[in-house]
Amino acid sequence: MSTITERLAIAVLEGDCDRTPQLVQEALSLGLAAKEILDNGLVAGMNEVGDRFKCGEMFVPEVLTSADAMQAGLQVLRPKLIASGTRLAGKIVIATVKGDLHDVGKNLVAMMCEGAGFEVIDLGCDVDPAEFVKAVKEHRPDIVGMSALLTTTMRAMGMTIQALQEAGLRDTVKVMVGGAPVDAAFAQRIGADGYGSNAPNAVELAKKLAGAG
Repeated sequence: MSTITERLAIAVLEGDCDRTPQLVQEALSLGLAAKEILDNGLVAGMNEVGDRFKCGEMFVPEVLTSADAMQAGLQVLRPKLIASGTRLAGKIVIATVKGDLHDVGKNLVAMMCEGAGFEVIDLGCDVDPAEFVKAVKEHRPDIVGMSALLTTTMRAMGMTIQALQEAGLRDTVKVMVGGAPVDAAFAQRIGADGYGSNAPNAVELAKKLAGAG
C-alpha cells in the first residue's frame, strides 16, 4: 500500500485539485511534519511533472492543472510551514518585463518554482525596472526572474539589471532570464546570472542559484 505522501504526489501529478488538499490535511492529522509533506508529497509530485514535461509526456495545460492542485495543497500546508519555521528553498521575485504582456511562460515558471518549494512573488506583466527595484527592497528575494517574449522588450531586461545596480541591490540577488527570443549569450551579455530555456530548466537553475539543489 502506498504511503500518504506517495498518494499526495500522485494527486498532484494527476492535477486533482480536490484530492490534493484533502490528502495534505490527512497527512497532517496523521502527525507528519509539514516539511515532510512538502518535500515528499507536493514537491515530489511537481518534480515528476517537470520530468514528464521535459520528456514531452506532459504538455502545458496538464502542467498548469498539476500546478493548480499543488497550489490547493499548499494553501492548506502553508500556515503549518510558517508555524514550524521551515525554510523554503528560497524566495523569487518574478515578472514579465516592461512593454511585454505575455505571461503564460512566466506563470508556468512561477508555479513550478513554487511547486519546488520556493516562495514566489509574482509581479505580473509589463513591469518596469523601478517596480523590480521596489520589490527587491521590500521582499529581499534570493532571485529575480525576468521573462520576455518579444525581441523589442528584451532590452528591458538589461535596463532592469542596470536599475538594480544603480540602486545598490545587484549584489544582493541572483538574476535569471528566459523567454522565446532570449538565449544564454544574451543573458551573459546583459549581466544575468543564468538563463532558463524552459520551465523545468528554469526551476533547476533557480535551485542552483539559491543553493537549494
